[in-house]
Amino acid sequence: MDLSVIVPCYNESDSLPHFLEAAARDFNASGLSVELILVNDGSADNTQDIIDDFVASGAMPHVCSVKFSRNFGKEASMLAGLRESTGDVCSFIDADLQQLPSTLLEMYARLTADDTYDVVCAYQEERKGGMRAWLSGRFYGVFNRMSSIQLEPNASDFRVFRRVVADSLLAMPEYHRFTKGLFSWVGFETLAVPYTPEQREGGESKWSVRSLLRYALGGMVSFSTAPLRLSMAIGSITALVGMAYLFVLLIDTVVLRNTPSGYPTLLAVMLILGGMILLSLGIIGQYLGRIYIESKRRPIYIAASVVRADDGQVRKLPPRTNEAHFSQTPLS
Repeated sequence: MDLSVIVPCYNESDSLPHFLEAAARDFNASGLSVELILVNDGSADNTQDIIDDFVASGAMPHVCSVKFSRNFGKEASMLAGLRESTGDVCSFIDADLQQLPSTLLEMYARLTADDTYDVVCAYQEERKGGMRAWLSGRFYGVFNRMSSIQLEPNASDFRVFRRVVADSLLAMPEYHRFTKGLFSWVGFETLAVPYTPEQREGGESKWSVRSLLRYALGGMVSFSTAPLRLSMAIGSITALVGMAYLFVLLIDTVVLRNTPSGYPTLLAVMLILGGMILLSLGIIGQYLGRIYIESKRRPIYIAASVVRADDGQVRKLPPRTNEAHFSQTPLS
């Protein structure tokens, strides 16, 4: 297989038919052996029906359908797609047609034309979208200052990469995944190319400002211990300020013979120290919580069904997780 195209799908019934039409047209005309891996991340609409119809239609010679038992998130969907991929080159693309299959093929051509590079990564030269776009842009700067690895500014998950990179990503079984950071961590030579996202074909973005902030915080905690050092610095500064203030009170009381106003001073100090302690505990709790989840060794996802269609031959494979296959008896 020349190319494996991994498509995470979550409630994409409005845009998915248009994407599949474009994918079949462009990939079939490319002259490449392409497998399309559609991962249904627990959609609540009829996304799975659209995928099933496409698999049965034979519109593409190689299609794989992965249906999760529930919503596990985009990171789990990308991992599941990698697990099922067999291509010499793999890629990620969204189903909303903001990223075009034709652009993906151009990225594939640039990768295969130059052995120097192992990854071709698309980034947005100019982000649009108001506050959310502004926050996304600031995230990369903060992350690169806090972490020992560096992210390509405004890079997306829209990438094409060789099998050796895919195998390196699969070798990391961590539960809390931040794929942009994992790409940087494994290294390899990366070519960043600009692209301009198209208008969404249908539906709306699944990423709210709140979910983006949570995702950004998770990425920082996964690849940096700077927040822990920050809490230590805040504690040290607070202690120094407290000792300096104590010295000022002693001078004011003993030398200047002033009677300090006790209640407001005590209340202010208690509030400051209490806030700093809670902040430090919250930062430590983020790391401890991740250690706790990782120690459980739970599967990152559960694929309730996996169906492969190759040259008209449809095979139903056993349900599976990211680590093991289940028995041949499907989940009820």
